[in-house]
Amino acid sequence: MILKNKKALIIGVASKRSIATSIAEIFAKNGASIALTYQNDKLKSRVEDIASVLETSEEVLLHPCDLSIDDDIRNLKLDIKDKWGNVDIIIHSAAFAPRELLNGDYVDNITRDGFQIAHDISSYSFTALAKEFRDIISPCGSMLTLTYLGSERVIKNYNVMGLAKASLEANVRYMSHSLGNDNIRVNAVSAGPIKTLAAAGISGFNEILKHVEDKAALKRNITLEEVANTALFLASDQSSGISGQVIYVDGGFNISGV
Repeated sequence: MILKNKKALIIGVASKRSIATSIAEIFAKNGASIALTYQNDKLKSRVEDIASVLETSEEVLLHPCDLSIDDDIRNLKLDIKDKWGNVDIIIHSAAFAPRELLNGDYVDNITRDGFQIAHDISSYSFTALAKEFRDIISPCGSMLTLTYLGSERVIKNYNVMGLAKASLEANVRYMSHSLGNDNIRVNAVSAGPIKTLAAAGISGFNEILKHVEDKAALKRNITLEEVANTALFLASDQSSGISGQVIYVDGGFNISGV
């Protein structure tokens, strides 16, 4: 149990097929205490159902948190501080852009509001968590976010999310430098395409899955469990010398050329 006595806050659980859900499951199996958030009342019952089946010896903490609202992040921090005192691991598995921006021509469809929303939720919110939680993250703590190859290459219909993920990856580097004096590590996992609730909003997603299967070094798509296993490593003390990195879990697709 490599996360025994560790306290993990996991943000981004939206369904049983969420990457965040798989991370919560493997963290619980490896001894971590778990806190989960839900964005709104609509998602609350889903998160409660997921929390109820986690293999943990302690009660799972649940708290509402809309990442676009600073007071929600502040109240989340105060609740964690009250219940736990500190936190060792923060998982940021949250991203959003208006659906109408995730298809068709990037320039034709982009809007100022859509651009700002995508960057606010998908990138800035990770820094907002660090800013608020910095004083209660344990030394040797770990912050981890989820990104995608669309940050550096053009992926059909990914559009504004590609820009937001590029911002997020730059955020990882700057945050790792800022928090390094506190011995807090910051990393990202760049996961290959997986059929999640978030992926359902990207037009032509099944075509992307087929293309990756054909071109990846391993000639297949990756699984939720493979992403969660990498998150487990990066959250544990076994990765104590790693910070500011983007780790690819995509079957080797990112190395492929013509």
